[in-house]
Amino acid sequence: MKRNLVCIICPRGCSLLADITENGVTVTGNACPKGEEYAVNECTNPVRTVTATVRVSNRHNTMASVKTAMPVPKDKMMDVMKALRSTQIEAPVAVGDIVLKEICGSDIIVTKAVL
Repeated sequence: MKRNLVCIICPRGCSLLADITENGVTVTGNACPKGEEYAVNECTNPVRTVTATVRVSNRHNTMASVKTAMPVPKDKMMDVMKALRSTQIEAPVAVGDIVLKEICGSDIIVTKAVL
């Protein structure tokens, strides 16, 4: 199976062609080794950083921005969002504070302080 990708690791945006066989993934079109690594990972184990907001319970109409501390498997993104949907935090919170621990292999952290 062949798959066309655009590398997002650097601003160059190389057009990659990944040839997926039972022996592995062969990548062409990359200008650097990072492009090859990106394509192989995207074809074998795609991961994403999830960004979202959670409600601040002790502030009127206030949300706090959060994200996964590490990328999570792409097929687990909706599980992360489900956990966040029912989460509320109390102010004050600082950047880097942990909102939830070990959700799909990553902590959820605050990305903007709410005083």
